[in-house]
Amino acid sequence: MNKLDGSLFKSMLVSGANNLSNHHHEVDALNVFPVPDGDTGTNMNLTFSAGVKDTQSILTMNVGDIAKVLSKGLLMGARGNSGVILSQIFRGFYQSVDGKADIYAKDFADAFVKGTEIAYKAVMRPVEGTILTVLRESSKQAQDYLKTYPEKDILEYFDFLIASAHESLLRTPDLLPVLKEVGVVDSGAYGYIKILEGFRLGLQGKPVAILDNIEIGEGVQKNIENEEFGYCTEFIVRLTPELIETFSELELRERLSRLGDSIVVVQDEEIVKVHIHTLTPGDALNLGQRYGDFVKLKIENMQEQHEHLTHMAPELKPVVKEKQKYAIIAVAAGDGVKELFESYRVDVVISGGQTMNPSTEDFVAAIQSLNAEHIFILPNNSNIILAAQQAESLIEDADVRVLPTKSIPQGLSACIMFNPEVSIDENVAEMTEAFKNVKTAMVTYAIKDTSFEGVSISAGDYMGILEKQIICSTNDKLDATKKLLLEAVKTEDGLITVLVGEDVSKEELADIEAFIGEHFDHCEVEVTLGQQPVYSFIFGIE
Repeated sequence: MNKLDGSLFKSMLVSGANNLSNHHHEVDALNVFPVPDGDTGTNMNLTFSAGVKDTQSILTMNVGDIAKVLSKGLLMGARGNSGVILSQIFRGFYQSVDGKADIYAKDFADAFVKGTEIAYKAVMRPVEGTILTVLRESSKQAQDYLKTYPEKDILEYFDFLIASAHESLLRTPDLLPVLKEVGVVDSGAYGYIKILEGFRLGLQGKPVAILDNIEIGEGVQKNIENEEFGYCTEFIVRLTPELIETFSELELRERLSRLGDSIVVVQDEEIVKVHIHTLTPGDALNLGQRYGDFVKLKIENMQEQHEHLTHMAPELKPVVKEKQKYAIIAVAAGDGVKELFESYRVDVVISGGQTMNPSTEDFVAAIQSLNAEHIFILPNNSNIILAAQQAESLIEDADVRVLPTKSIPQGLSACIMFNPEVSIDENVAEMTEAFKNVKTAMVTYAIKDTSFEGVSISAGDYMGILEKQIICSTNDKLDATKKLLLEAVKTEDGLITVLVGEDVSKEELADIEAFIGEHFDHCEVEVTLGQQPVYSFIFGIE
């Protein structure tokens, strides 16, 4: 195959997107940190599928024009750091093939090298041993290969590119010690290779289709045909007495696996907590009820969540009619946390966080809903900062400033220091200094068995995390919380902000409040029922 036209280019893109979709759970499983999060594979999948879906609705068969639509779709749909990097790869790709009706092997080679250049520029401190390394090494080697063998066609180019990418992927643990410790390769690079492999199969006339066991809505083909995303189903069951000793988490997981995915089953004595994404929540509840009585249950339509995240603009209305000097946008999850941000003068709270990273488009829509001269964005999660910064670069009619807050406590601290009466530069300086002086400690559950920085972790354990360090891992929530606080709070600290998660009972909260009062009486304590998911407790310490 010497030349690629627009029709085959579109087919190639769909095949790449579907191949990533089929394997995105494998990509997620390579994540080093064993916490529930947006996940690399999920973010890359949502990002790439959004861009490719846009290309299928245009009539042009000009490769450059298709690449432009792809680039814009990826740019607006980018979620998480991996999604933003992926969008930048194909932004560079578009810049390289712009104006070309058809492309050849050399055009592909030049385009991926340009994608490397743009992707590296998007990251302030590029880390080697990641998708960036695999992209750079494989694209340069493949370009050099074509210079040596200019007669090679497009398929031969992709054969060499993918082989080089695999070799580079296997070297990532040697460049990033944390990958070697956990025994995995880089997840983002693995996802990128799955896209390339899908491209090649599409070019070979064997386009990848969505596997039957993939959730409807995850692939491009089924996104086009059916917008159903299923239901996020969570419930807590109190086991019947005769099942307490014989209950098997593994057995329940296996039964639930026939109904959906993203499954978490955690037992704490007679209580069993279940989380599943399924198209048939009733079947999941019927299964759960066989084990005992429901203590709590929640079902959310993920299609509606998706539409809220990807089509926020119609729902967002200007906060004020007349232009104001300042406005603040923050990302948060949990009704109590959202209300707290709103009480601190935040104009728009974007729903999202660890398990649902907002897209660039979400930030753009939020910005456009405001009428302000200066707009602050508080991402409140390290995996959301790049998407916020990407939105910042797209806005021309307002002064948008992303303050790189990496946690909810950091965002709250920045809000407290905001002063509408002083200049933008003074606010940036004061708010930045404030959030940088906050320590964040959190309690959450582990999603897999692993060993991280010397701490042995079992799936379902409660982990105490101080910044990015896992302090402890135990099957007892309160024990993990107390060990974490003893490590995190120092004599020089004067304030502990406590955000209480949706899974914490009144008795558990009373226990922790008593513990804090007994051990840290030198600190002022502020407690808010944050009702946040994923994290039982979030502590801001300063």
